[in-house]
Amino acid sequence: MTSKNKNDSYIYGIGRKKESRAIVYLIPFSESKSRLRFEVNGQKAEEHFQGNYTYLKQITSPLRVLKLEGRYKIQVNVRGGGLTGQAESIKLGIARALCKINKPSNFRPILKFEGFLKRDARIKERRKYGLKKARKASQSSKR
Repeated sequence: MTSKNKNDSYIYGIGRKKESRAIVYLIPFSESKSRLRFEVNGQKAEEHFQGNYTYLKQITSPLRVLKLEGRYKIQVNVRGGGLTGQAESIKLGIARALCKINKPSNFRPILKFEGFLKRDARIKERRKYGLKKARKASQSSKR
């Protein structure tokens, strides 16, 4: 466990998906000073994800599986990508942070079985010279 201040102790996890990167901080709710339970880039998670509860359910699914809802205040710094990639990266970050909490690791096998610890490594392919895009070539003429 690491801590920012002497009073606040937290655990963090890093999640990545497509272009988005998320750093997730889990703070025990008893030590948290604010009332917000879920904060993304300094605003409520509902505001950041534009009220789309599909993303919010997806993000909190690791906590729901382990029955830890309401125990932790979650602070997230997320950059890049769209809302879907950000939601996936936050979910991975939460799952990795939960694995750090329980060192003898009762959580890890459960999260692994549910598929929360899988890193989706697909990223955009780079453009190659001589082509218009990564794989798109100009049309060849027959004559």
